[in-house]
Amino acid sequence: MGFLHKLRTAVRRNDSLLCVGLDPHTGLIPSAYSSVLDFNSAIIEATSDLVCAYKPNYAFYEALGLEGLRCLQETIDLVPPDIPVILDAKRGDIGSTAAAYARAAFEVWKADAVTLSPYLGGDSIGPFAEYRDRAVFVLCHTSNPSASEVQTWTQRDVPLYEHIIDLAAQWVEPDQLGLVVGATYPSVLRRVRSRAPHSWLLVPGIGAQGGDLEATVKAGLRSDGLGLIINSSRGILYSRSPRETAANLREQINKVRDLHSLGSTEDHSLAHDLAVALFDIGCVRFGDFVLHSGKHSPVYIDLRLLASYPQVLDQAVRAYAEKLRSLRFQRVAAIPYAGLPIGTAVSLALRMPLIYPRKEVKSHGTGRHIEGTYKTGDQVVLLDDLITDGGSKLEMIETLRGAGLTVTDLAVLIDREGGGVEQLRAIGCDVHAAFTIREMMRFLAASERIDHTQVLEVEAYLNATD
Repeated sequence: MGFLHKLRTAVRRNDSLLCVGLDPHTGLIPSAYSSVLDFNSAIIEATSDLVCAYKPNYAFYEALGLEGLRCLQETIDLVPPDIPVILDAKRGDIGSTAAAYARAAFEVWKADAVTLSPYLGGDSIGPFAEYRDRAVFVLCHTSNPSASEVQTWTQRDVPLYEHIIDLAAQWVEPDQLGLVVGATYPSVLRRVRSRAPHSWLLVPGIGAQGGDLEATVKAGLRSDGLGLIINSSRGILYSRSPRETAANLREQINKVRDLHSLGSTEDHSLAHDLAVALFDIGCVRFGDFVLHSGKHSPVYIDLRLLASYPQVLDQAVRAYAEKLRSLRFQRVAAIPYAGLPIGTAVSLALRMPLIYPRKEVKSHGTGRHIEGTYKTGDQVVLLDDLITDGGSKLEMIETLRGAGLTVTDLAVLIDREGGGVEQLRAIGCDVHAAFTIREMMRFLAASERIDHTQVLEVEAYLNATD
């Protein structure tokens, strides 16, 4: 199993976001244990049904010499095969040296993931990323007191740790990339989550370093209740009862997760608020309108107005981000014309490259069918404002696929329920909509923007066109 599959399996089976750091401080290990390995074995046996991962810190084993390195290997071998091991080595070097470190981490120690320093740039990360079934956790903003001396250095209003997030997304495939963010800086954690909405975050600093657990979970948890690997080392290892301490910490994490989920109707409220905002700026109008297909409709939706209302456009971008959160892609492709400003805003928010297929191919210049940079095989998520019968989307998907791109997902704000979802599904493309037109009508009625008669009129129109 690859790292991500192992991690998800362990999270689900053990209902846990807890990671135990296997850091053997020889002066703290109880005298009842004859060796570091005996101690580690007892910790793993006591906690393997409570954790999502283990994280041995390489330094503590190296400090014990050759015997310590043998202990590291034997400790990793003791971890159940369906629980991932994150080797906390903080490697960072270039060329053949980085390649050697990668071989050591993944082939010698057989870790599932490794922590890396980004200071030397992409050269130091690339050899690790070549192991496609493993993951890398790039140091972003660490938990130590002096972290801000370097990591918050700012240029053009962007702190260094945020720049690292953007660079790491270029160096490593999304399903391999994790970030290390300390629990001692919850405001930073919140900014990291905003800038890296999909990534798993390895979070040290809970326990001995004084990180606030509730603030950490609230700041870093994804809307799906996942995305955090919360590490505790000394706080568990050297407590009176490591199992009891680990169980209590897992329970505390899950309580905050549950409160976060119960207290947040994010998907619903975001869609509701967006529907109302679209109505208020005139994107949704009622009357008798002739659509592009020639059919009459009692409701008309013009999302091109979004470009003139940046606050509402920002709401729309957050709705797209929620739908894209669980998808894997390397490029965002926007459909001209209504989709272009939306695609640009989403690209900027997610720091993902944007391309777009042209509606009219130029007879001069390059004569390109697709603007922007890409390579054959790139996974592309297609964006547009809404979907009705899917005709324009089919044409654009054909263009993108014809250029060697992989397109299996389309994200829109509104599904007009005109059969387009079924049309795209038939060619292997799933549609992800913030809301359907029926849901929009319910949102608007609940907010007293429209009356019940208008809801019934639109419902009758949709039923007639089914």
